[in-house]
Amino acid sequence: MTATRLPELSPETIASAARRVMARCDELARVTADDGAITRVHLSPEHARVNRLAAEWMREAGMTPRQDAAGNQLGLLPADDPDAPVLMLGSHLDTVIDAGRFDGILGVLMAIEVVRLLRRVDDEGRSRSPFPFGLEVAAFSDEEGARFGKALLGSSAMAGTWDDAWWELSDADGTTLREAYREFGLDPGRIGEAARRPEQLVGYLEAHIEQGPELDRRGEALAVVSSIASARRFQLLVEGEARHAGGTPYDMRRDALLGASEAALAVERICRGEHHIIGTVGQLEAFPGAVNVVPGEARFSLDLRGEFDADRDRVWRAISLELDEIMGRRGLRWRAREVHSAPAVFCAPLLQDVVREGIRHSVGAAAEPATLFSPAGHDGMALGAVAPVGMLFLRNPDGISHHPDESVSGPDVALGIRALAEAVAHVGAEPR
Repeated sequence: MTATRLPELSPETIASAARRVMARCDELARVTADDGAITRVHLSPEHARVNRLAAEWMREAGMTPRQDAAGNQLGLLPADDPDAPVLMLGSHLDTVIDAGRFDGILGVLMAIEVVRLLRRVDDEGRSRSPFPFGLEVAAFSDEEGARFGKALLGSSAMAGTWDDAWWELSDADGTTLREAYREFGLDPGRIGEAARRPEQLVGYLEAHIEQGPELDRRGEALAVVSSIASARRFQLLVEGEARHAGGTPYDMRRDALLGASEAALAVERICRGEHHIIGTVGQLEAFPGAVNVVPGEARFSLDLRGEFDADRDRVWRAISLELDEIMGRRGLRWRAREVHSAPAVFCAPLLQDVVREGIRHSVGAAAEPATLFSPAGHDGMALGAVAPVGMLFLRNPDGISHHPDESVSGPDVALGIRALAEAVAHVGAEPR
């Protein structure tokens, strides 16, 4: 790893940047569609408002802001050579329903502060990158998929992996993605303009709260991310027979809800016996849904994640065989529809190294920083198609996320800003 130095940054400078990040997380939390909860989905009025705020903060930090054809908010700090590639930093500004205030948001705001700390001013008073590449902050528009059911829409458009079939996705009100684009002021026909080519990107670095408890259990503030989980999601249907709840004896029942419930327990049992395989049944509905009717149909979701694609797929086969046994024994039928599939993305060795060096400089520890696998998905999963990816995790007390109680401390954010800035500087010192 090539040695490098940041501009002289006092502890108070870093602490001030961290306080600004925390205050802006609070400010963005007030941009919500739901009173008393944080809800901010793709192509909504709230999406437009946070893009405007982010653009203002990017401009203040010396960047030139713009919104791309996919609704991603970007800010560029150019290199001296206007055709130089960029190192992209960022995360997302959309949320799940009733979210916390740090998931995604923290990474965008930390990236803005890193650019503020690293920028230089040329002889003509213009802010410039101090490296042979530009710095670009990306606030992705739709990582969570909360509105249209498809995650990573913004980063997939940037990666050039857009699927035109997605235009027909619809939200709970029946608005299609195509219609929502137009209502937001975007042109669906220009979505390809959001795509980047590999030669335009040095890499992608993202800071994010850990969405789990490992750092908290270790008593450590920061970690290097080794990879992002592979994922598959399914919607499953169980068919039985709806009959009178009082008049149907147990030996004649074909209760779809009980079959689905047993299936959910089987998912837990199978996945708990596997290393780094996580299965979650997050939705379960019974039909016709009457208190006095044996459920004739049940629908449930399955979210399956693993560190390695082959292990994830092997576990899905085991779950399928178990469902065959359960449904056969209960006189039920089942089928599954896969709605999402993403391969594991492994962080680039160089970017793991620069993040590791950044953590060492930040925390001042001789010990090896923690290296964690991320079971949660991130925009880097999409960006990995066109750029090397690296990630920095920050401690999240108790590990809770996708919930109002998710948390991070100001001192940990200060350490994270320093580590991310050091990592960027190490990339800048690498021979090209």
